[in-house]
Amino acid sequence: MITLGSDIGGTFTDFVEVDEATGNVEVYKCLTTPDDPSRAIGEGVREIASRQGRTAAATDAMIHGTTLVINAVIERKGARTGLITTRGFRDVLEIGREKRFDAYDLQISFPAPLVPRHMRMEIDERMHASGSVLTALNESSVRGAVAALLEQGCESYAVCLLHSYRNPDHERRVREIIQEMAPDIPVTLSSDVLPELKEYERTTTTTINAYAKPVTVRYLTRLEQRLRDQGFGGEIMMMQSSGGINSLAFAREFPVQIIESGPAAGTLGAAHFARLAHLDRVLAFDMGGTTAKLALVEGGKAIRTNDFEVAHVHRFKRGSGIPVRISVVDLIEIGAGGGSIARCTAVGTLQVGPDSSSAVPGPACYAQGGTEPTVSDADLVLGYLDADHFLGGRMKLDADAARAAIDARLARPLNISVDEAAFGIHAIVNENMASAAKSYVSEHGENPKSCALVAFGGAGPVHACDLAARLGIGTVLIPPRAGVAAAFGMIVAPVTYDAVRSRRTLFAQVTREVFEAVSGEMLAECRERLPRTVNPGDVSYAHSADIRYLGQGYDVNVAFDPGADHALTLAAIRSGFEKIYTKLYGRVYPDLQLELMNFRVTASARRNVADVAEIAPVGDSDGKIGTRRAFCPRLRQWAEFAVHRRASISIDRPFPGPAIVEENESTTVIPSGARAWIDPHGSLIVKLANQEGHDRG
Repeated sequence: MITLGSDIGGTFTDFVEVDEATGNVEVYKCLTTPDDPSRAIGEGVREIASRQGRTAAATDAMIHGTTLVINAVIERKGARTGLITTRGFRDVLEIGREKRFDAYDLQISFPAPLVPRHMRMEIDERMHASGSVLTALNESSVRGAVAALLEQGCESYAVCLLHSYRNPDHERRVREIIQEMAPDIPVTLSSDVLPELKEYERTTTTTINAYAKPVTVRYLTRLEQRLRDQGFGGEIMMMQSSGGINSLAFAREFPVQIIESGPAAGTLGAAHFARLAHLDRVLAFDMGGTTAKLALVEGGKAIRTNDFEVAHVHRFKRGSGIPVRISVVDLIEIGAGGGSIARCTAVGTLQVGPDSSSAVPGPACYAQGGTEPTVSDADLVLGYLDADHFLGGRMKLDADAARAAIDARLARPLNISVDEAAFGIHAIVNENMASAAKSYVSEHGENPKSCALVAFGGAGPVHACDLAARLGIGTVLIPPRAGVAAAFGMIVAPVTYDAVRSRRTLFAQVTREVFEAVSGEMLAECRERLPRTVNPGDVSYAHSADIRYLGQGYDVNVAFDPGADHALTLAAIRSGFEKIYTKLYGRVYPDLQLELMNFRVTASARRNVADVAEIAPVGDSDGKIGTRRAFCPRLRQWAEFAVHRRASISIDRPFPGPAIVEENESTTVIPSGARAWIDPHGSLIVKLANQEGHDRG
């Protein structure tokens, strides 16, 4: 079985190919092609195959992640979408939750709806919350709404009717009518995308799916054709935001499910190597060319959430984005990457990000026309990067251009040296990430000092140790091939599907019959929407429920194992709820009634992927090839760093900092006073000096 993982980032597109028969691993990294991302995919597939003296026809499966959907929403480059809804609910997208995310902002603004008001049509029908019909569907009003949207050039239909999560019959009939009148235009039903209560979130999620569907279909068709033209005849799978993969056909129908596919894959890769290293609680840190992502991993599993927003008007302010009610890996993303631009502010201070130079023109040191100083330029000036060894020597960096950009835009305006400006960039971006990490971890009831840091991405290992020191973390793990860890995460990701059913009821009144009926519906849906290539015997099912105290507006998700004894199952759910609630809020209220909002099931089929660790040399080599002058962030001064080739370091051969460990896709900077070694699974473990945290073993 030969499996290829491919991840499109803002600056680079990454590839990892694993041959299960031989254990061989091939890695490739190239600049992203923003005008047509599939071009970079075609290049990578061709390059990896040629290294093995074969064509893409020998590859059995490809797992792909893309930022296409999120970019379409943020940049407003999706389809001209029409929304059909129940009479009286035309303005749900603008009314929202009627909450201000900033009570003191007199100029507050919210993201404009993806569907403008003139493209939102009402029809005559009404369902009760129980699923019974209050007003029969008026098909004449449906035909009028469809015709009106066609006249306005509608390219994709979103249908979201009141309480269709309990009874989808009206929505399904609306789809039949649309397909009669406009057979070539895609239709998205809320009862297919999100059969869950909360009208606003269900509508926004449905419209995002409809908005992105035509552009996603075009891209995936183009991508598939490029691969087929090279002889690839295997299965193409897509990485989902939930941390699982599903079929290409599923992604075409439900593009909203791949809105955060890349970041989720990286977290899966981090969880894989944390599990091998027996680290129970880690903070996954992915820093690429455009953004940095942070996510908690506990017990070898990424934490997931169903509360997610995109296209924020104000970064980090909850409520300022468009809600997307799907299962996603719970992470925080900030504008901090190798391409993040540094500039002087109006008051004479230094600011880094959130905007990026991206792949085109890229940092000044890429010598592609970029003139703005970036984090990568600073890292090169500080001695962390080898200008002749970037991407294994395939891409030479221009140190003079980096110094010139920093000097012209920062050093001279601020009246400081180039070295001071470069370290200022490095320190500020690390502090920005540390501040975001502290906020994110505390919101989950954790302390960064109780975690290890797993760092990956092209820029992650460069900044990992200094970031860990700022968080009080004592152990840093750099997985093998860290620069392409997200692509590797796609290979180890399981095949998954998430089902949900809303059944709002008092917890004490939930009967065994309700459990069995709802569970049966969701299990049938899971079997229908998993890829046909999955063996049903390999599928496992995880059950959970959204619970809250009666009268509260927010709920928590509680996992449970449906057992034969109904009373014991309810007792276990209540116990789980109180444990989570205490962790989040510090106390529970035993006398208050609980309310059950939703049932959830996650179907998962784990793929059998071998442990593809680096093959370390036999003996007692630390892989040292020389020294390089670089700035030590711990000592705050220049020092001679030992330079090591990661592929030449023997297992369990410790070596001290300051050191720089180089591999083709990334570079790890180890400060003075630290010690490091390679574990049996190929991970580079760094123990920092004077830090609380996990020790070796």
